[in-house]
Amino acid sequence: MPMTSKLAKLGLFDAMVPRYTSYPTAPQFKPAIGSDQMQEWIRSIAPDSQISLYLHIPFCRRLCWFCACRTQGTKTLSPVAGYLNTLKKEIALLGRCLPSGVRLSRMHWGGGTPTLLSAEMIRDLAQAVAHVVPLAPDAEFSVEIDPNEIDAERVRALVDVGMTRASIGVQDFDPEVQTTIGRIQGFEITRTAVEMLRESGITSLNADILFGLPHQDEARIATSVQKLLTLNPDRVALFGYAHVPWMARRQSLIPSDALPAPEHRLRLFETARKLFEWDGYHQIGIDHFASPEDRLAIAAKAGQLKRNFQGYTDDPADTLVGLGASAISKFPQGYAQNAAATSAHVKAIETGRFSTARGHVFSGQDTLRARIIEAIMCDFEVQTSDITTRFPNSEGQVTRLIKDAAEQFGDIVQVTKRGLRILPEGQPLTRIIARHFDAYDMSGAGHASAI
Repeated sequence: MPMTSKLAKLGLFDAMVPRYTSYPTAPQFKPAIGSDQMQEWIRSIAPDSQISLYLHIPFCRRLCWFCACRTQGTKTLSPVAGYLNTLKKEIALLGRCLPSGVRLSRMHWGGGTPTLLSAEMIRDLAQAVAHVVPLAPDAEFSVEIDPNEIDAERVRALVDVGMTRASIGVQDFDPEVQTTIGRIQGFEITRTAVEMLRESGITSLNADILFGLPHQDEARIATSVQKLLTLNPDRVALFGYAHVPWMARRQSLIPSDALPAPEHRLRLFETARKLFEWDGYHQIGIDHFASPEDRLAIAAKAGQLKRNFQGYTDDPADTLVGLGASAISKFPQGYAQNAAATSAHVKAIETGRFSTARGHVFSGQDTLRARIIEAIMCDFEVQTSDITTRFPNSEGQVTRLIKDAAEQFGDIVQVTKRGLRILPEGQPLTRIIARHFDAYDMSGAGHASAI
Protein backbone atom coordinates (compact mmCIF):
# COMPACT_ATOMS: atom_id res chain seq x y z
CA MET A 1 0.00 0.00 0.00
CA PRO A 2 1.45 3.45 -0.93
CA MET A 3 2.46 5.43 2.16
CA THR A 4 -0.04 8.25 1.51
CA SER A 5 -2.87 5.72 1.35
CA LYS A 6 -1.64 4.10 4.57
CA LEU A 7 -1.52 7.47 6.35
CA ALA A 8 -5.00 8.25 5.07
CA LYS A 9 -6.35 4.93 6.31
CA LEU A 10 -4.99 5.68 9.78
CA GLY A 11 -6.77 9.04 9.86
CA LEU A 12 -4.09 11.60 9.04
CA PHE A 13 -6.23 13.57 6.61
CA ASP A 14 -9.51 13.68 8.52
CA ALA A 15 -8.71 13.31 12.24
CA MET A 16 -8.99 16.29 14.62
CA VAL A 17 -6.51 15.85 17.46
CA PRO A 18 -4.80 17.93 20.16
CA ARG A 19 -1.36 19.46 19.73
CA TYR A 20 -0.47 17.99 23.14
CA THR A 21 1.27 20.99 24.61
CA SER A 22 -0.27 19.69 27.82
CA TYR A 23 -1.91 16.56 29.17
CA PRO A 24 -4.73 16.56 29.94
CA THR A 25 -5.38 19.15 27.25
CA ALA A 26 -7.02 22.51 27.97
CA PRO A 27 -10.56 21.46 26.90
CA GLN A 28 -10.51 19.09 29.88
CA PHE A 29 -9.94 21.90 32.39
CA LYS A 30 -12.79 22.47 34.87
CA PRO A 31 -13.89 25.53 36.90
CA ALA A 32 -13.18 23.77 40.20
CA ILE A 33 -9.69 25.33 40.29
CA GLY A 34 -9.57 28.88 41.67
CA SER A 35 -7.36 31.48 43.31
CA ASP A 36 -6.98 29.59 46.58
CA GLN A 37 -5.64 26.52 44.75
CA MET A 38 -3.27 28.68 42.74
CA GLN A 39 -1.89 30.28 45.89
CA GLU A 40 -1.50 26.91 47.60
CA TRP A 41 0.45 25.50 44.65
CA ILE A 42 2.73 28.54 44.49
CA ARG A 43 3.48 28.31 48.21
CA SER A 44 4.41 24.64 47.75
CA ILE A 45 7.28 25.51 45.38
CA ALA A 46 10.59 24.54 46.97
CA PRO A 47 12.65 27.45 48.34
CA ASP A 48 15.79 28.29 46.33
CA SER A 49 14.49 26.33 43.32
CA GLN A 50 13.96 27.48 39.72
CA ILE A 51 10.67 28.03 37.91
CA SER A 52 9.56 29.39 34.54
CA LEU A 53 7.43 32.48 34.02
CA TYR A 54 5.11 33.38 31.15
CA LEU A 55 3.67 36.89 30.82
CA HIS A 56 0.74 37.37 28.44
CA ILE A 57 0.32 40.74 26.73
CA PRO A 58 -3.04 40.43 24.93
CA PHE A 59 -2.84 43.59 22.78
CA CYS A 60 -2.10 44.09 19.09
CA ARG A 61 -2.04 47.21 16.93
CA ARG A 62 -3.93 45.13 14.37
CA LEU A 63 -5.66 41.77 14.59
CA CYS A 64 -4.30 39.24 12.12
CA TRP A 65 -7.13 37.10 10.75
CA PHE A 66 -5.26 33.79 10.98
CA CYS A 67 -4.52 34.14 14.70
CA ALA A 68 -6.49 32.16 17.29
CA CYS A 69 -4.71 33.62 20.33
CA ARG A 70 -6.50 35.58 23.05
CA THR A 71 -5.85 39.13 21.82
CA GLN A 72 -7.58 42.48 21.38
CA GLY A 73 -6.83 45.41 19.13
CA THR A 74 -5.83 48.87 20.31
CA LYS A 75 -4.85 52.08 18.53
CA THR A 76 -3.27 53.68 21.61
CA LEU A 77 -1.15 52.61 24.57
CA SER A 78 -3.74 53.78 27.12
CA PRO A 79 -5.42 50.37 27.66
CA VAL A 80 -2.00 48.72 27.57
CA ALA A 81 -0.79 50.97 30.39
CA GLY A 82 -3.83 50.08 32.49
CA TYR A 83 -3.31 46.38 31.87
CA LEU A 84 0.37 46.62 32.82
CA ASN A 85 -0.55 48.25 36.13
CA THR A 86 -2.76 45.23 36.84
CA LEU A 87 -0.04 42.84 35.66
CA LYS A 88 2.40 44.42 38.11
CA LYS A 89 -0.12 43.87 40.90
CA GLU A 90 -0.38 40.24 39.82
CA ILE A 91 3.42 39.96 39.90
CA ALA A 92 3.41 41.43 43.43
CA LEU A 93 0.71 38.91 44.43
CA LEU A 94 2.96 36.14 43.11
CA GLY A 95 5.79 37.54 45.22
CA ARG A 96 3.70 37.42 48.39
CA CYS A 97 3.04 33.69 47.85
CA LEU A 98 6.43 32.64 46.49
CA PRO A 99 8.93 30.95 48.85
CA SER A 100 12.30 32.61 49.32
CA GLY A 101 15.21 32.22 46.94
CA VAL A 102 13.22 31.17 43.87
CA ARG A 103 14.81 32.14 40.54
CA LEU A 104 13.72 31.99 36.90
CA SER A 105 15.19 29.39 34.56
CA ARG A 106 13.06 30.76 31.71
CA MET A 107 10.91 33.81 31.12
CA HIS A 108 8.79 34.35 28.04
CA TRP A 109 6.72 37.37 27.03
CA GLY A 110 3.99 36.43 24.58
CA GLY A 111 0.76 37.73 23.21
CA GLY A 112 -0.57 39.52 21.43
CA THR A 113 2.34 41.80 20.67
CA PRO A 114 4.71 42.35 23.60
CA THR A 115 6.75 44.76 21.50
CA LEU A 116 3.72 47.05 21.41
CA LEU A 117 5.04 48.24 24.77
CA SER A 118 7.13 51.41 24.79
CA ALA A 119 10.76 51.19 25.90
CA GLU A 120 9.78 52.71 29.25
CA MET A 121 7.02 50.12 29.72
CA ILE A 122 9.43 47.30 28.88
CA ARG A 123 11.91 48.45 31.52
CA ASP A 124 9.18 49.01 34.10
CA LEU A 125 7.64 45.54 33.62
CA ALA A 126 11.01 43.78 33.70
CA GLN A 127 11.95 45.62 36.89
CA ALA A 128 8.68 44.53 38.53
CA VAL A 129 9.49 40.90 37.73
CA ALA A 130 13.13 41.14 38.84
CA HIS A 131 12.06 42.60 42.19
CA VAL A 132 9.96 39.48 42.88
CA VAL A 133 11.74 36.64 41.09
CA PRO A 134 15.05 37.43 39.36
CA LEU A 135 16.56 35.55 36.47
CA ALA A 136 19.00 32.75 37.32
CA PRO A 137 22.56 33.25 35.99
CA ASP A 138 22.04 30.89 33.02
CA ALA A 139 18.39 31.82 32.41
CA GLU A 140 16.78 32.30 29.01
CA PHE A 141 14.52 35.33 28.51
CA SER A 142 12.58 35.24 25.24
CA VAL A 143 10.17 37.72 23.72
CA GLU A 144 7.76 37.43 20.78
CA ILE A 145 8.54 40.19 18.31
CA ASP A 146 6.41 41.59 15.48
CA PRO A 147 8.78 43.09 12.89
CA ASN A 148 6.09 45.69 12.13
CA GLU A 149 6.10 46.77 15.78
CA ILE A 150 9.74 47.15 16.79
CA ASP A 151 12.45 49.79 16.62
CA ALA A 152 16.00 50.34 17.88
CA GLU A 153 14.83 51.96 21.13
CA ARG A 154 12.63 49.02 22.09
CA VAL A 155 15.28 46.49 21.04
CA ARG A 156 17.80 48.28 23.28
CA ALA A 157 15.35 48.25 26.19
CA LEU A 158 14.72 44.51 25.78
CA VAL A 159 18.44 43.76 25.66
CA ASP A 160 19.13 46.00 28.65
CA VAL A 161 16.58 44.10 30.79
CA GLY A 162 18.08 40.74 29.87
CA MET A 163 16.39 39.37 26.75
CA THR A 164 18.53 36.51 25.39
CA ARG A 165 16.30 35.09 22.65
CA ALA A 166 14.00 36.79 20.17
CA SER A 167 11.04 35.08 18.50
CA ILE A 168 10.05 36.55 15.14
CA GLY A 169 6.65 35.92 13.61
CA VAL A 170 6.92 35.37 9.85
CA GLN A 171 3.96 33.15 8.81
CA ASP A 172 4.61 33.56 5.03
CA PHE A 173 6.30 36.11 2.77
CA ASP A 174 3.98 35.75 -0.24
CA PRO A 175 1.95 38.97 -0.77
CA GLU A 176 -1.29 37.20 -1.77
CA VAL A 177 -1.10 34.85 1.22
CA GLN A 178 -0.36 37.77 3.54
CA THR A 179 -3.31 39.77 2.24
CA THR A 180 -5.66 36.82 2.64
CA ILE A 181 -4.65 36.20 6.28
CA GLY A 182 -4.58 39.89 7.24
CA ARG A 183 -0.85 39.97 7.98
CA ILE A 184 1.09 42.37 5.76
CA GLN A 185 4.79 42.02 6.55
CA GLY A 186 7.39 42.52 3.86
CA PHE A 187 10.66 40.63 3.77
CA GLU A 188 12.67 43.86 4.04
CA ILE A 189 10.86 44.83 7.25
CA THR A 190 11.60 41.41 8.69
CA ARG A 191 15.26 41.52 7.66
CA THR A 192 15.66 44.97 9.22
CA ALA A 193 14.23 43.68 12.52
CA VAL A 194 16.58 40.68 12.47
CA GLU A 195 19.59 42.90 11.74
CA MET A 196 18.69 45.20 14.65
CA LEU A 197 18.46 42.21 16.98
CA ARG A 198 21.73 40.67 15.82
CA GLU A 199 23.57 43.99 16.01
CA SER A 200 22.30 44.50 19.56
CA GLY A 201 23.95 41.25 20.64
CA ILE A 202 21.07 38.74 20.41
CA THR A 203 22.67 35.42 19.48
CA SER A 204 19.56 33.23 19.66
CA LEU A 205 16.75 33.92 17.24
CA ASN A 206 13.82 31.76 16.27
CA ALA A 207 11.12 32.29 13.67
CA ASP A 208 7.58 31.00 13.21
CA ILE A 209 6.33 30.06 9.75
CA LEU A 210 3.02 28.44 8.83
CA PHE A 211 1.98 25.78 6.34
CA GLY A 212 -1.61 25.18 5.30
CA LEU A 213 -2.42 28.85 4.68
CA PRO A 214 -4.82 29.96 1.93
CA HIS A 215 -3.33 30.08 -1.56
CA GLN A 216 -0.13 28.34 -0.46
CA ASP A 217 1.42 25.88 -2.87
CA GLU A 218 4.79 24.13 -2.92
CA ALA A 219 6.46 26.88 -4.95
CA ARG A 220 5.23 29.66 -2.68
CA ILE A 221 6.17 27.99 0.58
CA ALA A 222 9.57 27.06 -0.89
CA THR A 223 10.18 30.71 -1.74
CA SER A 224 9.15 31.84 1.75
CA VAL A 225 11.39 29.23 3.41
CA GLN A 226 14.36 30.17 1.23
CA LYS A 227 13.92 33.84 2.12
CA LEU A 228 13.71 32.92 5.79
CA LEU A 229 16.89 30.85 5.55
CA THR A 230 18.81 33.93 4.34
CA LEU A 231 18.13 35.42 7.80
CA ASN A 232 19.92 32.48 9.49
CA PRO A 233 17.48 31.81 12.35
CA ASP A 234 18.83 29.52 15.04
CA ARG A 235 15.57 27.60 15.20
CA VAL A 236 12.28 27.57 13.30
CA ALA A 237 8.77 26.51 14.27
CA LEU A 238 6.91 25.17 11.22
CA PHE A 239 3.36 25.19 12.51
CA GLY A 240 0.31 23.92 10.68
CA TYR A 241 -2.32 26.64 10.36
CA ALA A 242 -5.37 25.61 12.41
CA HIS A 243 -8.57 26.90 10.81
CA VAL A 244 -10.97 27.03 13.76
CA PRO A 245 -13.43 29.88 13.04
CA TRP A 246 -15.84 28.46 15.64
CA MET A 247 -13.18 29.33 18.26
CA ALA A 248 -11.59 32.40 16.61
CA ARG A 249 -14.30 34.39 14.82
CA ARG A 250 -11.81 36.55 12.95
CA GLN A 251 -10.78 33.46 10.98
CA SER A 252 -14.17 33.60 9.24
CA LEU A 253 -12.61 36.41 7.17
CA ILE A 254 -10.38 33.79 5.56
CA PRO A 255 -12.07 32.05 2.59
CA SER A 256 -12.20 28.35 3.40
CA ASP A 257 -12.22 27.43 -0.29
CA ALA A 258 -8.70 28.90 -0.61
CA LEU A 259 -7.30 26.54 2.03
CA PRO A 260 -5.21 23.58 0.86
CA ALA A 261 -6.70 20.10 1.23
CA PRO A 262 -5.19 17.85 3.94
CA GLU A 263 -3.15 15.87 1.40
CA HIS A 264 -1.80 19.17 0.07
CA ARG A 265 -0.93 20.29 3.61
CA LEU A 266 1.31 17.25 3.96
CA ARG A 267 3.11 18.14 0.72
CA LEU A 268 3.59 21.72 1.95
CA PHE A 269 5.11 20.48 5.19
CA GLU A 270 7.41 18.06 3.37
CA THR A 271 8.57 20.79 0.98
CA ALA A 272 9.53 23.06 3.87
CA ARG A 273 11.03 20.23 5.92
CA LYS A 274 13.37 19.16 3.12
CA LEU A 275 14.59 22.73 2.62
CA PHE A 276 15.38 23.17 6.32
CA GLU A 277 17.20 19.84 6.47
CA TRP A 278 19.12 20.53 3.26
CA ASP A 279 20.32 23.76 4.92
CA GLY A 280 21.69 21.82 7.90
CA TYR A 281 18.85 22.17 10.42
CA HIS A 282 17.86 19.20 12.57
CA GLN A 283 14.19 18.33 12.92
CA ILE A 284 13.08 18.64 16.54
CA GLY A 285 9.87 16.78 17.32
CA ILE A 286 7.00 17.16 14.90
CA ASP A 287 7.36 20.79 13.80
CA HIS A 288 10.58 22.48 14.97
CA PHE A 289 13.97 22.77 13.29
CA ALA A 290 17.20 23.93 14.89
CA SER A 291 20.83 24.44 14.01
CA PRO A 292 23.10 21.75 15.50
CA GLU A 293 24.54 24.26 17.99
CA ASP A 294 21.16 25.45 19.25
CA ARG A 295 20.17 24.49 22.81
CA LEU A 296 17.03 22.79 21.51
CA ALA A 297 19.01 20.52 19.20
CA ILE A 298 21.46 19.71 21.99
CA ALA A 299 18.59 18.85 24.35
CA ALA A 300 16.93 16.64 21.73
CA LYS A 301 20.16 14.75 21.11
CA ALA A 302 20.60 14.21 24.86
CA GLY A 303 17.03 12.99 25.33
CA GLN A 304 16.18 16.04 27.48
CA LEU A 305 13.59 17.67 25.23
CA LYS A 306 10.30 18.74 26.83
CA ARG A 307 7.02 20.13 25.58
CA ASN A 308 4.92 22.91 27.08
CA PHE A 309 2.48 25.62 26.03
CA GLN A 310 5.16 27.43 24.03
CA GLY A 311 6.03 24.24 22.13
CA TYR A 312 9.35 22.41 22.49
CA THR A 313 11.76 23.49 25.20
CA ASP A 314 14.88 22.49 27.08
CA ASP A 315 13.60 24.14 30.27
CA PRO A 316 14.61 22.04 33.31
CA ALA A 317 11.97 23.57 35.63
CA ASP A 318 8.94 21.54 36.71
CA THR A 319 6.80 24.61 37.38
CA LEU A 320 5.58 27.19 34.88
CA VAL A 321 3.68 30.19 36.25
CA GLY A 322 1.50 32.04 33.75
CA LEU A 323 0.50 35.64 34.49
CA GLY A 324 -1.94 37.79 32.55
CA ALA A 325 -5.35 37.16 31.03
CA SER A 326 -5.86 33.55 29.81
CA ALA A 327 -2.34 32.48 30.86
CA ILE A 328 -1.92 28.87 31.98
CA SER A 329 0.29 27.67 34.83
CA LYS A 330 1.62 24.15 35.26
CA PHE A 331 2.57 22.78 38.67
CA PRO A 332 3.53 19.25 39.73
CA GLN A 333 0.00 19.07 41.15
CA GLY A 334 -1.90 20.21 38.04
CA TYR A 335 -2.86 23.09 35.75
CA ALA A 336 -4.41 26.49 36.53
CA GLN A 337 -5.70 28.92 33.89
CA ASN A 338 -6.48 32.59 34.40
CA ALA A 339 -9.74 34.17 33.26
CA ALA A 340 -9.69 34.49 29.48
CA ALA A 341 -11.46 37.86 29.28
CA THR A 342 -9.18 40.77 30.12
CA SER A 343 -11.97 42.51 32.04
CA ALA A 344 -12.60 39.48 34.28
CA HIS A 345 -8.89 39.03 34.85
CA VAL A 346 -8.37 42.66 35.82
CA LYS A 347 -11.39 42.61 38.15
CA ALA A 348 -10.00 39.62 40.07
CA ILE A 349 -6.48 41.01 40.42
CA GLU A 350 -7.79 44.37 41.61
CA THR A 351 -9.47 42.55 44.53
CA GLY A 352 -6.15 40.99 45.53
CA ARG A 353 -6.82 37.50 44.17
CA PHE A 354 -5.48 35.53 41.23
CA SER A 355 -7.98 35.34 38.39
CA THR A 356 -7.68 31.54 38.17
CA ALA A 357 -10.92 30.41 36.52
CA ARG A 358 -10.35 26.75 35.70
CA GLY A 359 -7.77 24.01 35.67
CA HIS A 360 -7.10 20.39 36.48
CA VAL A 361 -5.73 18.47 39.46
CA PHE A 362 -3.63 15.48 38.41
CA SER A 363 -5.16 12.19 39.48
CA GLY A 364 -5.15 8.52 38.56
CA GLN A 365 -2.92 7.87 35.55
CA ASP A 366 -2.59 11.51 34.43
CA THR A 367 1.14 11.90 35.06
CA LEU A 368 2.02 8.47 33.67
CA ARG A 369 0.11 9.06 30.45
CA ALA A 370 1.44 12.62 30.26
CA ARG A 371 5.00 11.31 30.27
CA ILE A 372 4.23 8.71 27.58
CA ILE A 373 2.63 11.36 25.36
CA GLU A 374 5.51 13.80 25.92
CA ALA A 375 8.02 11.09 24.97
CA ILE A 376 6.08 10.36 21.78
CA MET A 377 5.84 14.05 20.87
CA CYS A 378 9.50 14.78 21.66
CA ASP A 379 11.38 11.59 20.78
CA PHE A 380 8.99 9.53 18.60
CA GLU A 381 9.69 6.78 21.10
CA VAL A 382 8.47 5.44 24.43
CA GLN A 383 11.14 3.69 26.50
CA THR A 384 9.58 1.28 28.96
CA SER A 385 12.46 1.68 31.41
CA ASP A 386 11.97 5.47 31.51
CA ILE A 387 8.30 5.09 32.39
CA THR A 388 8.73 2.31 34.94
CA THR A 389 11.58 4.17 36.67
CA ARG A 390 9.36 7.21 37.08
CA PHE A 391 6.26 5.16 37.88
CA PRO A 392 7.11 1.94 39.75
CA ASN A 393 4.79 -1.05 39.30
CA SER A 394 3.56 0.28 35.95
CA GLU A 395 5.37 -2.18 33.68
CA GLY A 396 2.31 -4.35 33.06
CA GLN A 397 0.14 -1.42 32.08
CA VAL A 398 2.82 0.18 29.90
CA THR A 399 3.38 -3.12 28.10
CA ARG A 400 -0.36 -3.43 27.41
CA LEU A 401 -0.60 0.14 26.12
CA ILE A 402 2.35 -0.42 23.79
CA LYS A 403 0.89 -3.70 22.55
CA ASP A 404 -2.45 -2.03 21.81
CA ALA A 405 -0.71 0.78 19.92
CA ALA A 406 1.29 -1.72 17.85
CA GLU A 407 -1.90 -3.57 16.92
CA GLN A 408 -3.66 -0.35 15.91
CA PHE A 409 -0.86 1.27 13.90
CA GLY A 410 0.78 -1.77 12.36
CA ASP A 411 4.11 -1.41 10.61
CA ILE A 412 4.46 2.36 11.00
CA VAL A 413 5.49 1.66 14.60
CA GLN A 414 8.02 -0.84 15.89
CA VAL A 415 8.03 -2.67 19.20
CA THR A 416 11.60 -3.06 20.40
CA LYS A 417 13.32 -4.28 23.56
CA ARG A 418 13.35 -0.63 24.67
CA GLY A 419 9.64 0.00 24.06
CA LEU A 420 7.72 1.57 21.16
CA ARG A 421 9.25 3.53 18.29
CA ILE A 422 7.51 5.47 15.53
CA LEU A 423 9.26 4.78 12.23
CA PRO A 424 10.24 7.82 10.12
CA GLU A 425 7.50 7.19 7.56
CA GLY A 426 4.92 7.15 10.36
CA GLN A 427 6.00 10.41 12.05
CA PRO A 428 3.25 12.51 10.37
CA LEU A 429 0.87 10.44 12.53
CA THR A 430 2.60 11.33 15.79
CA ARG A 431 -0.31 13.32 17.25
CA ILE A 432 -2.76 10.55 16.33
CA ILE A 433 -0.50 7.97 17.98
CA ALA A 434 -0.26 10.21 21.06
CA ARG A 435 -4.05 10.36 21.16
CA HIS A 436 -4.08 6.56 21.50
CA PHE A 437 -2.59 7.04 24.99
CA ASP A 438 -5.08 9.79 25.93
CA ALA A 439 -7.69 8.49 28.38
CA TYR A 440 -10.03 11.50 28.09
CA ASP A 441 -13.14 11.86 25.95
CA MET A 442 -12.51 14.22 23.05
CA SER A 443 -15.96 14.14 21.48
CA GLY A 444 -16.82 17.65 22.63
CA ALA A 445 -13.43 19.29 22.04
CA GLY A 446 -12.72 21.33 18.92
CA HIS A 447 -9.18 20.34 18.08
CA ALA A 448 -7.13 21.05 14.95
CA SER A 449 -6.41 18.92 11.90
CA ALA A 450 -3.89 16.13 12.48
CA ILE A 451 -1.74 17.52 9.66
